[in-house]
Amino acid sequence: QVQLVESGGGLVQAGGSLRLSCAASGRTFSTYTMGWFRQAPGKEREFVAAIIYSGGRTDYADSVKGRFTISRDNAKSTVYLQMNSLKFEDTAVYYCATVVRRFYYTVAGDEYDYWGQGTQVTVSS
Repeated sequence: QVQLVESGGGLVQAGGSLRLSCAASGRTFSTYTMGWFRQAPGKEREFVAAIIYSGGRTDYADSVKGRFTISRDNAKSTVYLQMNSLKFEDTAVYYCATVVRRFYYTVAGDEYDYWGQGTQVTVSS
């Protein structure tokens, strides 16, 4: 059974930083692309960042480019999201997810099949 457990969310002032972690189990982590998505109240879920299984490719939403960094430690089966210069509009529940099959890269949310429970990030203005 695949499990994804996020941690690291919280309340931070605008301009501050947070680091999210997502610990994975139940799959050969090093062969699966991982992604971070977020959903704000009353809004659709949106893509934030993705990292290929090897770590050699990353992609970001335009809204977070230059402020957020996705990384992974395959030895620890963990993916991270470093969030700097946080803005009020970054407030959302953040989810990590894993794609549907091995050695595959996509940023399309409907091709991610396992999701964590989410962690709340609240940025005060």
